[in-house]
Amino acid sequence: MQVSSINNVKIYNLSHGKSLPEWLSDRKKRALQKRDVDVQRRIELIQDFDMPTVCTAIKVSRDGQYILAAGTYKPRIRCYDTCQLSLKFERCLDSDVVTFDILSDDYSKLVFLHIDRYVEFHSQHGHYYKTRIPKFGRDFSYHYPSCDLYFVGASSEIYRLNLEQGRFLNSLQTDATQINACDINPVHHLFAAGTLEGRVECWDPRMRTRVALLDCALSSVTEGTEVEGLPSVSALRFNSSLGMAVGTTTGQVLLYDLRSSHPLLVKDHYYGLPIHSLHFHEQLDLVLSADSKIIKMWHRDNGKIFSSIEPPTNINDVCVCPGSGMIFTANEDPKMSTFYIPALGPAPRWCSFLDNLTEELEENPESTVYDDYKFVTRKDLETLGLTHLIGSPLLRAYMHGFFMDIRLYHKVKTMANPFAYEEYRKEKIRQKIEESRVQRVQLKKLPKVNKELAIKLMEEVEDEDALSVKKTKKAKGYNHFQGTTSILRDDRFKVMFENPDYQVDEQSEEFRLLNPIVSKVGQKRRKQLQRLAEQDAIQQGDDEEEEVEGRASSEEEESSDDDKSWVEEVRVQRRLLWAENNARRFKERKQEDRDARLQGSELATSSQVAPARGNSRPRFYQIKDGEEFRSFGDVARKQKMQKASLEQRVKREESLGMLDLADTAVGSKQLTFTLKKTEKQRHQQQAERDHHEERRKIRRAAGHLYTRGRGRGRGGRGRGRGRL
Repeated sequence: MQVSSINNVKIYNLSHGKSLPEWLSDRKKRALQKRDVDVQRRIELIQDFDMPTVCTAIKVSRDGQYILAAGTYKPRIRCYDTCQLSLKFERCLDSDVVTFDILSDDYSKLVFLHIDRYVEFHSQHGHYYKTRIPKFGRDFSYHYPSCDLYFVGASSEIYRLNLEQGRFLNSLQTDATQINACDINPVHHLFAAGTLEGRVECWDPRMRTRVALLDCALSSVTEGTEVEGLPSVSALRFNSSLGMAVGTTTGQVLLYDLRSSHPLLVKDHYYGLPIHSLHFHEQLDLVLSADSKIIKMWHRDNGKIFSSIEPPTNINDVCVCPGSGMIFTANEDPKMSTFYIPALGPAPRWCSFLDNLTEELEENPESTVYDDYKFVTRKDLETLGLTHLIGSPLLRAYMHGFFMDIRLYHKVKTMANPFAYEEYRKEKIRQKIEESRVQRVQLKKLPKVNKELAIKLMEEVEDEDALSVKKTKKAKGYNHFQGTTSILRDDRFKVMFENPDYQVDEQSEEFRLLNPIVSKVGQKRRKQLQRLAEQDAIQQGDDEEEEVEGRASSEEEESSDDDKSWVEEVRVQRRLLWAENNARRFKERKQEDRDARLQGSELATSSQVAPARGNSRPRFYQIKDGEEFRSFGDVARKQKMQKASLEQRVKREESLGMLDLADTAVGSKQLTFTLKKTEKQRHQQQAERDHHEERRKIRRAAGHLYTRGRGRGRGGRGRGRGRL
């Protein structure tokens, strides 16, 4: 709760403070109330008194028991029961609500005007009926004696919908192009409509004719007002039988007596914003006018300001609780504001405890802590040796301690601890050193993720800092970390050194192929920094220019050598990756053969056990694409040959004709091997043979075709003629 005083009028903002989430446990709520002062002073008058995004309109039923608010997004209407101080129901709508009205004493009969020209009726159980008006509506009023709804909007006509007959009646034709607001007098039921041209047209519902016309645009411009554009009527409100207030789009409020065509009083808000809400307070004879920025309360007789309310967010609608000092506002904010002004009247019956609360706050005003007083506890007094002053005028008891004069405190503090300034100075120096250490790169405290990358970045930053210090060591006010940027110091990349998902996999193929390039770039960068440092050490002169020019060729040669070196390293890594992939494939193939052998043994076992089991079923295995089925016997024979000796293998190869042994003249042996071709090679050779055979069958002999002479073509001298 926030308390403010304007013109010596106390205004209690009951919705001020932090809103606690619903999912927060009671234990955490109690702990938060102990720590946070705003939460301690928070008063939740009505539970869930807010909207998802924005509240556009708010009203109180005539019996004062229900509060209804329309908001978005999504478009909805919420009804709050003041007896239970909580939400009664919530209904979602098809489109946003321009305005709505309560036709009954409670929430059982509601009318909503939507932005898409629809008029929706709700009963106690929910949606009842929906119809549409010809033009976009901006406001409407209900005439109780005839049960007629008067709709005004972007048209010159006033549409009438009779709720008793359930049909539209003949429209009222006005002289305006558009109508912004309307209202019906509660005493004699005179209907008034405010137009875009700044006029107010008054109609008698009994005769359906216009009885008066007021030009408010000219009357709103006075000597001290500055108006931009034509003042249009934006709000209307009747008071008793003869009073009427008119609000304009330029921020003026005009008070009229229906017996006169000239305004009794013109009140300017001086904000230039349209007036959208007007209310009368009968007990104090006040007028409450509101634009999107402020709510002003002023006397109806002389226009003197009584008080004002300026919420932190823009205001969409204002509702005054009848017969009390409670004011509700619909804001451009999820939270709907609640203000209580005891000077306007007592609290409503459903929150009468607010009167006792405000009286206690006025009787026991909050003590103000001044800058020239120091709050000390009993323990502090014992440390300073001032316990004998307890009870004297020098100490004023307050809560769990005492207030004492700040000058006396400093004097006693200096006498009790003469080296306090030195300690303070050392503490400040220590804080400065700690701040500089925080800015530096901490080599000892490496991150948990990507330690190698962090060390590499630290080394690069150190090299850059060393070079920058040498360049600007004579500059005044130089900051050691000015101009240096690093990923470690950037909060955007902080997750890369905290989340394990960002760990660099040094064994991955991408890293091994890119690492030679990155490392060479880092080496070039370090060499370049070293050269820059050497160039700064050399004095400027003519010889220096020649020397720098002569170094360019060597740098190019070194860069070309570096390029060749990293290319070679990439090739080496590619070869290693190829070898590792082959080895991995061989292991996988071996594992598949082993699994196939195990499956074969299981099938053999199941075939033996099958006669004993009547309901056993064979197992089926799927062969992958590109693979051929190998019998389990071949796998067994292959493994058997691998375990055989060399002599047994040679004899087997001789018997198959794959090995030829021959003696040479020197008495040694000559071995000729015939390597077994792979399945892929055999398929390829067979395809080539089939292709050649097919081409051989298609080819035709051309021996029977011959020509005489050397020429070709038809006739001509020197050319031979072909003959078949």
